[in-house]
Amino acid sequence: MVDDKQGLIVHTEATVEVNDVNQFAKQINQAQEVLEKACQVACADAGYANTDELTRIDEQGVKAIVPSQRQALHEEEGPFSKSRFSYNKERDCYICPEGHLLFYRKFEKRKKHFVYQIREKKTCLACKHYGKCTSAQSGRSLVRLHNEKVKLKLEAQYEESSSQEIYKRRKMKVELPFGHIKRNLKTDCFHLRRKDGVQAETSLLATCFNMSRMITILGVGSLIEKLRGLQPVMIGA
Repeated sequence: MVDDKQGLIVHTEATVEVNDVNQFAKQINQAQEVLEKACQVACADAGYANTDELTRIDEQGVKAIVPSQRQALHEEEGPFSKSRFSYNKERDCYICPEGHLLFYRKFEKRKKHFVYQIREKKTCLACKHYGKCTSAQSGRSLVRLHNEKVKLKLEAQYEESSSQEIYKRRKMKVELPFGHIKRNLKTDCFHLRRKDGVQAETSLLATCFNMSRMITILGVGSLIEKLRGLQPVMIGA
């Protein structure tokens, strides 16, 4: 994680997770502990697009700018996409483009979403759009996340012009350390085993990157003067 102003690494962690979907809230919270300061805006790519994770940060009042997979892939909405169905909160149902109602049917505990379906399958089978809207014999169905409201809010938040400007800067700020560490520092693998060892190497690499950035920002002389005022830290094996 880097700060927006100078691109300094404010937190880094080695993880055994195979993807980033469960990392967003954890990394933001740990960065806030390091800085002893609340984050105002947090930005990440679609690899972190997990509504549950983003909700944890949204509840803290932090503006999360993370595109959904659909937004990242620039997928166009079809005439019978879920967004074309309007949700009626009072009746707890969806209304299809033809005006037919899809009512709540069940809750999937494992996937944590609600299933809505047309009550009379013959309604769909007789519809002129059958085969395009759905080809299921049981008629059209939709899923609604348990935190669907937050998902829609975050998608709209990402589309804001100010959010788009921040998202463009993300590529320049947070991708830079990878290029420096891999290309300039010639780091293409870890030399220590186990997570603790890899974390130690990761932390050293982050420190090297930050030192290089601070020399660029402050100059060697100014950096030495600032470092002289710091208390030494002793580390023993």
